[in-house]
Amino acid sequence: MKFDSILIKNSSLVVTMDDNKNKIPGGEILIQDREIKAVGKNISKKSKFNKKKCKIIDATDCIVIPGFINTHHHLYQTFNRAIPSVQNAELFDWLKNLYEIWKKITPEWVYLSCKLGLAELALTGCTTTLDQFYIFPKNQPKNLMDYLIQSANEIGLRFHACRGAMSRGRSKGGLPPDELVQDEDEILSDYERVINKFHNPERFSMCQIVLAPCSPFSVTTELLKETLNLARKKGVFCHTHLAETKDEEKYCLEKYNKRPVQYIESVGWLGEDISFAHCVHLNKEEIELLGKNKVGVAHCPTSNLRLGSGIAPVRELINAGAKVGLAVDGSSSNDSSDMLAEVRQALFVSRYKSGVNSMTAEDVLWLATRGGAEVLGRSDIGSIEPGKSADIAIFNLSQIGYTGGSIYDPVGSLVFCGDSHIAETVIINGRVVVDKGKLTTVDQEKLIFESNKYMKKLLGGLN
Repeated sequence: MKFDSILIKNSSLVVTMDDNKNKIPGGEILIQDREIKAVGKNISKKSKFNKKKCKIIDATDCIVIPGFINTHHHLYQTFNRAIPSVQNAELFDWLKNLYEIWKKITPEWVYLSCKLGLAELALTGCTTTLDQFYIFPKNQPKNLMDYLIQSANEIGLRFHACRGAMSRGRSKGGLPPDELVQDEDEILSDYERVINKFHNPERFSMCQIVLAPCSPFSVTTELLKETLNLARKKGVFCHTHLAETKDEEKYCLEKYNKRPVQYIESVGWLGEDISFAHCVHLNKEEIELLGKNKVGVAHCPTSNLRLGSGIAPVRELINAGAKVGLAVDGSSSNDSSDMLAEVRQALFVSRYKSGVNSMTAEDVLWLATRGGAEVLGRSDIGSIEPGKSADIAIFNLSQIGYTGGSIYDPVGSLVFCGDSHIAETVIINGRVVVDKGKLTTVDQEKLIFESNKYMKKLLGGLN
């Protein structure tokens, strides 16, 4: 039966993340088409809708929150989890090892690995993700971005697809091998192609394109400048890695005689249409500069810990005026696309960095929802209120890992507790993508089987 609307009822708590940070015990939500129409108590009695064509979601013992927004990822890395050779490496050595594997990337790799990572994001309550794809082997088709976007369409996540790029190979003093870099003209041409083909700037858009040169040590200064010019001409955002490690800082000082933030400022990369991943190694003046220009920062705590890179000064960035969201980063440096786990990790690293009062459970949920929406420049997602997109995650607090905590504080329990991060229900753009902890848009078991089959074939070719 085709439903005209969805009614979420009997919740333990609805956490709206609206400007007033309302929490509604026993709250109900009415969704029509892809939009939230009403939020509050007794919606089923107050609102007019066709009850015979309304799908009822019983949220008994559940907390209902806005869907998480992941602000930085590399989904192609889902096939590179826990590789022994890079388990104990810092970023530059980690990259040099993995570049040799990434030379083998194919369209099938991109399609399957991205689909797998997107599935994990959805299952852990994520409804929107940004993904930066920057690996374009010279012996492969040039339209690898298309396979990435196809996988997002099939899983059903709201998608900010970054057309990444590397233009400075080892022969020109960069870190990546020359087989994985492209020249500026080729990159700029494909920028325009993917924007024209896929970018939708409208409200409730399911796909937006972001231009994303990879990093200061893998692209030319000219490409950074040309990227920004084209992005502002086309009205799209820009994204890159910045100030992630001490090695990057050393590279920038030796190559450009500038620290990473000084260098990125010198090429004009500051503004509300710019976001940076990591921003770990910043001094006081740089924090103030990023805040003053209201740039976006994708905070990747697990990845930064995994590579021994450090901890970003998140509280200081927020206080300075920067827009901060959370991110799982790629599955070669996180080994997981578990969005709820990232929320918990972000809480703890902030307390270690800036003190126990620097981050509360509610603060970190705000970063994972409203903060992410601000980083991506979206006013239509990130909260549960009328007129916003129906992007909602429902977590069942009656599981054993929450028992004993959820009675005190459902919000605190969701962040601090839990032995499973799988959501009960996830709704994206008014469509149920996860139901009773299982994906509805693809066959989960088939996806696992096909992914493992491809990995065995891949590893056979790498040995």
